[in-house]
Amino acid sequence: MNLYVLRGDLFMHTEERTFIAVKPDGVQRGIVGDIIKRFETKGYKIVALKMLQVSNEQAEAHYAEHKGKPFYPALIKYIQSGPIVAMVLQGYNVVAGARHLMGATDPDSAEAGTIRADFAQVKEYNVVHGSDSVESAEREIKIYFNDDELCNNGKSMSELVVEHLDKA
Repeated sequence: MNLYVLRGDLFMHTEERTFIAVKPDGVQRGIVGDIIKRFETKGYKIVALKMLQVSNEQAEAHYAEHKGKPFYPALIKYIQSGPIVAMVLQGYNVVAGARHLMGATDPDSAEAGTIRADFAQVKEYNVVHGSDSVESAEREIKIYFNDDELCNNGKSMSELVVEHLDKA
């Protein structure tokens, strides 16, 4: 597991990593910056970021749990319909936090102010993907990034807060 322990005199929190992808419709619409800004504003640290065209191998690995389902071919076609922007975020409770910022998979059910409520119109083209668990994040990160592409230096908001509290 990619968990990082932050210790302050007053509390201890664990950080985790998640995989986020701005899907082809988000890239084509030119809203990558708007989406990334939501995560940065929250205070999550971007430890990897790149634009790429998803290969067959990556697409099949990413959606392996859906293989054999009727919608599987459409998922593969969609994720390869244009470039994606893949990123790894790190922060306290980042898997759940990023999913909250993204909103429900179906934009019609997403809370106002979430990425999908603000930028997506239909479930099948919902502009962004985020891992649903720490275990899924670890698997998905390995599909799109090599270990040497992850930048471990720099500080996240959690690290800055703990550092500030330690000085107080």
